[in-house]
Amino acid sequence: MSGDRQADLADEVWRGLTRLVFDHRDSWKRAVIEESGLPFSRIRILRRLERAPMTVKQLAHAATVDAPAATVAVNDLEERGLVVREIDPANRRCKLVSLTETGRALLGRIDRVEDPAPDVLAALGPDDLTNLREILRRISSP
Repeated sequence: MSGDRQADLADEVWRGLTRLVFDHRDSWKRAVIEESGLPFSRIRILRRLERAPMTVKQLAHAATVDAPAATVAVNDLEERGLVVREIDPANRRCKLVSLTETGRALLGRIDRVEDPAPDVLAALGPDDLTNLREILRRISSP
């Protein structure tokens, strides 16, 4: 398969995966909002901080929001005790935003919100599901 054709196929698969997720996550999002008491935009910010602290500018880029919106979100999350700002030891002019233990605990509660597979996925046979799981493992590995 040519490089262009493979790229087109990869793009088609990607669009199909994102459509599947977008079309079937609304009830889960509502449950997460109810569990957390936060707008989903704040949850997206918390998720971005799960791996490592970031500056507000980095958070804005990672969460695809503008810097003022990221600042408002961080201020709100800080007031709720979910994040903290600290001076970046690598660049004392910057502040890093990181999760607090309360923020990590909230993400743990969110992780426990039920998120069943949509019927269209659950209807696949065991071989297809096993193959799909293996493919997802391969592309999700660092």
